[in-house]
Amino acid sequence: MSRIAIIGAGITGVTTAYALAQRGHHVTVFERHRYAAMETSFANGGQLSASNAEVWNSTATVLKGLRWMLTRDAPLLLNPTPTWHKYSWMAEFLRQIPNYRANTVETVRLALAAREHLFSIAEKEGIDFDLERRGILHIYKTEKEFNAACKVNELLREGGLDRNPVRASELHGIEPTLHGDFYGGFFTPSDSTGDIHKFTRGLAQACERHGVVIHYDAKITSIEQPAEGRFSLMVNLAGDPQPLTFEQIVVCAGVRSRDFAAMLGDHVNIYPVKGYSITVCLDDENSRQCAPWVSLLDDSAKIVTSRLGVDRFRVAGTAEINGFNRDIRSDRVAPLVDWTRRYFPEMSTSRVIPWAGLRPMLPSMLPKVGRGKRPGVLYNTGHGHLGWTLSAATAQAVANMV
Repeated sequence: MSRIAIIGAGITGVTTAYALAQRGHHVTVFERHRYAAMETSFANGGQLSASNAEVWNSTATVLKGLRWMLTRDAPLLLNPTPTWHKYSWMAEFLRQIPNYRANTVETVRLALAAREHLFSIAEKEGIDFDLERRGILHIYKTEKEFNAACKVNELLREGGLDRNPVRASELHGIEPTLHGDFYGGFFTPSDSTGDIHKFTRGLAQACERHGVVIHYDAKITSIEQPAEGRFSLMVNLAGDPQPLTFEQIVVCAGVRSRDFAAMLGDHVNIYPVKGYSITVCLDDENSRQCAPWVSLLDDSAKIVTSRLGVDRFRVAGTAEINGFNRDIRSDRVAPLVDWTRRYFPEMSTSRVIPWAGLRPMLPSMLPKVGRGKRPGVLYNTGHGHLGWTLSAATAQAVANMV
């Protein structure tokens, strides 16, 4: 069996390592952080959401984004300072608009395939990650928003997803703690939520039990191919540079995948799109009773929620096109807190933990899953805001290619 190097121990890297180890390969994972799942896989919205598979490459979304650019607390923020990376990515993004329908349907199919793999892995390995299989409820304030969602629903159904319209009078029955006036919604009972960080850390430990070697604090400084069928990685392990040889490489390096692709002679135009989340600590009994268990998605605000066990409530959203900036800005966190207080007024927000992470996003909104130009190079990266949702399926696809 092959000796395979995987670059990155986020959700895609760890699921890929597991899939390859299950097939008997000798797998080594390199992670530049001290632990697995410390970047994009640390504190996302928590949704395993086939119902959120609509890609962003549509004329309606672009026009909405242009209007949002004039508002500091809007769901989308663009730093207009020009860079080649940013504007070349945006140009490719616009060129993908004709593929909106096909890419959305393909994303739904990937999400449905991933769901069964992930649940199977968690059960087999005994991974506790605060899984809640209570569905996801999309909420809409106006008839116009709801009618637009009906059109999206046609694409989701074409991809195989069962998502049901619900009247305003039914919303409270699905999630009793929700306050506010809404026109209606869509409910996807098969969707679920969980803690991506706990799952990825648990799966990384399972990988090691199955013989996978994981090097943390490992920085890859160069990749060379001195002979056909061999790759030489120069890896800095705790300050000690070492050359290590492998037959194949799988790049799962999130927002840094573009850099590694360049080392390997490929162009993978991933851009880091920043997202924010807050974790509301439910420290008192009243807050625990007044926080929702059903996951929500507010389409107008582009905000998602998940309940992570008894004492945590995750609220996430926004997209910021601002390069590799990881600053946590108070004016971007405030809308998440305000949204929480508006729709769950009896829940305390006295202790809120903010976070910002960079989503590795390709212009098509579909991940790069497949071979590079050189034999032995593969990619499983660029999952954007759906890495948690798609990773178990794309890992299987890469393992099948190997």
